[in-house]
Amino acid sequence: MKLLSTACLAGLLFLTGCATQSPSGGFSSDPDAPLSSQRHSSPVIPGGPLQPITATKMGSSQVAPLFTPADLWDRIRRGFAMPDLQHELVQDREQWYASRPDYMQRMTERSSKYLFHIVEELERRGMPTELALLPYIESAFNPQAVSTAKAAGMWQFMPATGNYFDLKQNVFRDDRRDVLASTRAALDYLQKLHRMFGDWHLALAAYNWGEGSVSRAIARNQKAGLGTSYTELNMPAETRMYVPKLQAVKNIVADPEAFKTELPLIENHPYFQTVDITHDIDVALVAQLAGIREQDFRALNPSFNKPVILAAGTPQILLPWDNAKVFQRNLEARSQGQYASWTVWTVPSTMSVAEVAQRMSMSEADLRHINGIPPRMLIKAGSALMVPRSTTTRQDVTEHVADHGQIALTPEIITRRTTVRAGKRDSVASMAKRYRVSAANVADWNSVKPGAAFKAGQQVVLYLPVQMKTAGAKPTKAGAARNQSASKKSPAISKVARGGTPTKTRRH
Repeated sequence: MKLLSTACLAGLLFLTGCATQSPSGGFSSDPDAPLSSQRHSSPVIPGGPLQPITATKMGSSQVAPLFTPADLWDRIRRGFAMPDLQHELVQDREQWYASRPDYMQRMTERSSKYLFHIVEELERRGMPTELALLPYIESAFNPQAVSTAKAAGMWQFMPATGNYFDLKQNVFRDDRRDVLASTRAALDYLQKLHRMFGDWHLALAAYNWGEGSVSRAIARNQKAGLGTSYTELNMPAETRMYVPKLQAVKNIVADPEAFKTELPLIENHPYFQTVDITHDIDVALVAQLAGIREQDFRALNPSFNKPVILAAGTPQILLPWDNAKVFQRNLEARSQGQYASWTVWTVPSTMSVAEVAQRMSMSEADLRHINGIPPRMLIKAGSALMVPRSTTTRQDVTEHVADHGQIALTPEIITRRTTVRAGKRDSVASMAKRYRVSAANVADWNSVKPGAAFKAGQQVVLYLPVQMKTAGAKPTKAGAARNQSASKKSPAISKVARGGTPTKTRRH
């Protein structure tokens, strides 16, 4: 037993000696020593009593605040990252905006619905937050704005550019006005332009003027040995003013007091949230279930231009943050299986508005209004029309129709019934060729077969187009001569031209 105790004591002394090796052969007691020099060492046991850990001050004062700004304007200011443009036009625009407080108030209040989402997207992409102010310049943050050049939405996309960035434009919706889709496309486009030119001012010029125009202006200056910055390029007046306008708005947002301007409070939290829809549903019903006005719903969903939302083409809608849960709760509680009172009908053949209205059991006026059909137009085959949905209809509109539906129209031709006498050896075919109508129609109008022949002197019924006359127009001598010539060649036309009384009118 005594021998065993002696052996244990010897082992303990051996291990203690290993733990207190010199720095040359074991662990270093220096905490700042590199990890490689400590890898094969053992910790040094400190001598004396342990001391409590005490707080100390950081060595650097450049520490980012941990709190989130309550004001979205403050958040935007923190993200400013574009170089300031120093130009006399900036001061000109600053005075213009500052002298119109009512305009600034309306514009900024309108932006409160959309700014949070735009800032979130810019920060997620690592882009300057000045770009969140660009819709002030483009559209005054009006998603329904349309320019004389047919640019639409708060980011003002032209139709072709919108198609390039996958913004759907059809008879049911225009994604150039959609808040989420147009913002995604605008930021994609701006990033693309910045990669092309390596300069935000030139990227903005290209957004307004076109990338090809800016590239050619740069090439001209390079050839002439001139500079290629924004202020040095030769460009249209609108583009020349474009960046100064943005810089002016940026300066006002950065220091509104300096311009005696008051910005409305925009809290730093989402204004809206997305809600999934699984069935076609009326806009009016959505507003009712969400407890909001229809105009407020359309302000957040401005791409919809019909009274119904087609779920296959638009599976998500935007609702004010607090109303989204109200909508979902009321929708789940609704027992009725059908949520849409409208659907889409594809016209099988070219038809008149009257024929479609009769088939769909609706008035011509309602059909024209909801589908935007002007007077004296026929609806061509393949057109997608918004029509009332019957109570027995359960199938929603397909994705293909929802994404690609269009309306094609053609001028309506008014015909007038007249009769002509058949000559010798006249037939259905010869009469159709002479009067430029189809043989099938001639046969139908006269209740004969398409291959039938007429007797000499037989009365043949024809429906011939009537030329529309402009009120107050007087025929020229050449026109009178042509009419006289036509009268001699065609008894039927001469009868109508002389004011013969028609017995029936038909539209084709």
